[in-house]
Amino acid sequence: MASPEIEGDRDDPLAGHPGALRPLTGDLVAAVLAARGRSVDPTPDGELVGTFDDNLIWFLRVGGDGELLQIRTMVDPTFGIERVPDLYAFCNSWNHDRLWPKAFVHVADDGRARVYGEVITDLERGVTPHQLDQLLDCGISTGCQLAVAVRRLPGAVPS
Repeated sequence: MASPEIEGDRDDPLAGHPGALRPLTGDLVAAVLAARGRSVDPTPDGELVGTFDDNLIWFLRVGGDGELLQIRTMVDPTFGIERVPDLYAFCNSWNHDRLWPKAFVHVADDGRARVYGEVITDLERGVTPHQLDQLLDCGISTGCQLAVAVRRLPGAVPS
């Protein structure tokens, strides 16, 4: 991502000195993604979500002041409940061998299991647009790598 101009529209989250730390906001996340040509949409709860390689990825601000950036990937295929022990083994192996994303299994009320990936970063002191760009790229790219691996597992049923 190119560094933003030092001057600019005060309402533009990317305006200002490129080295200045900014608070983590949904507008800043959306602006950095847009600068990369990636689009996201707000949910009714104000969260940001986008589709990347057929996977839904949420960009959440959590913590008391919204200072934690959580990039959560919902991997496309689902699995029958009988595959959960295998999915746990896959996630344990993934988490042992890789730093990002943290992989985990979620079983929905309908009995279908799905793998999710998460990258979480504490940005309490702020973030520059360039740093945020790197964090977002890491969350998206590693989430999509997880999805590729999960799609190869036996019993995967495309959603």
